[in-house]
Amino acid sequence: MYDRRIALFMMLGAGLSACTPTTTAGPRLGPDGRPLPRVYRLSASDTADVQFRMLDAVNALRQAAGAGPLQLNAELNAAAATHSRDMSVQNRPWHFGSDGSSPLDRVRRVGFRGSLLGENISETYETELQTLAAWMENPATREIIVDPRATLMGFSWFQEPNGKIWWTMVTGSGAAPVLAAIPAPQPVF
Repeated sequence: MYDRRIALFMMLGAGLSACTPTTTAGPRLGPDGRPLPRVYRLSASDTADVQFRMLDAVNALRQAAGAGPLQLNAELNAAAATHSRDMSVQNRPWHFGSDGSSPLDRVRRVGFRGSLLGENISETYETELQTLAAWMENPATREIIVDPRATLMGFSWFQEPNGKIWWTMVTGSGAAPVLAAIPAPQPVF
C-alpha cells in the first residue's frame, strides 16, 4: 500500500509539472499602459561592434545621399570618448567641455591633424542606431552625417550606472593616420 501511494504521488507530481504555462510574459507595462523601455547596456567589450555598426549605418545613409564612405579614425574616437564622459560629468549635452574646450580643441589635444567638420551629441537611453535615426531627423545634425567633405569619423559613448548614454560623433577630413608598411617576410634558408 505504501508503495502505491508513492507511485501515485510521483504520477501526480509528473502530471502537474507538465501543466506549467508555456506562454512567455509580455513586456512590462508602465502606468500609461505602454511598454516600459529596456535599459540598453554597453560594456567595453562592445566598443568595436558598436562603432562598426554605427559606421556601417552612417555609410549606408551617406551612400543614399550621394556622399562617399567614412572611415573610423582613432584620434576622433578618442576625442568623442573624452567628450562623452565629460558631458556626463557636467550632466548636460552640449558642445563645450567642462574646461571650456571646443570640439576643435579636443581633436587637437588627441593629435588629429586634419580638418574638424562637425560634432553630434546626444543624451539618451536609446541605442546607437536609434540615436542615429534621431540625428537624421534634425537638419543640422543630418548635415554633419552626410557632409560630402567628410572622410573620417570618430564615435564613442559613456554610459552611466542608471543606463543613460552620452553619445558623441565627430567627423573630419584629411590627415588619416598613415599605417606603417609591414615588411615582407624574409625567406629563411
